Amino acid sequence: MALMIRYKDMTATGHALIGTIIAAKIGNPYIALPIAFFSHIVADLIPHWDAGTHGRSKKKEQLRFEAGIDVIVGFVASYTLVFMVFPGTNLIYVFINIIVAQGIDWLTAPYYMFNFKMQPFKFFHRISSITNTKLDKPWGIISQALVILILLFISVLFI
Repeated sequence: MALMIRYKDMTATGHALIGTIIAAKIGNPYIALPIAFFSHIVADLIPHWDAGTHGRSKKKEQLRFEAGIDVIVGFVASYTLVFMVFPGTNLIYVFINIIVAQGIDWLTAPYYMFNFKMQPFKFFHRISSITNTKLDKPWGIISQALVILILLFISVLFI
């Protein structure tokens, strides 16, 4: 998990929570999984901050550590959300949706971590480079929190 580094991507936690909400509200994996995958691109278009912001000024070990913590926090927050708000949601299904919602980051990580400048990693790095919109803290953190809260509010009250 600590291999996931994103230089300018929404946090793994944000993507995990979005994937969790999708899993909780859409029981059909043929619909939910593509939505989870493309939610990554949409979420990255929203100005945001993450541990990789200003990543070029950090040592690779620090980025690995921060990214690993982000992934762990994402899973803990997601399963807490399931137990508190969406009980009865299949936990394996949630896990799969989280991985798919974070998928572009997982497919970009080898490009950064192991210098694998080949396909398919190069392709996903390109997507990530095009779709990301950075915003430094505190506003970049606030924007992510607002997106998650709005999605949660809509999913609980209207869907």
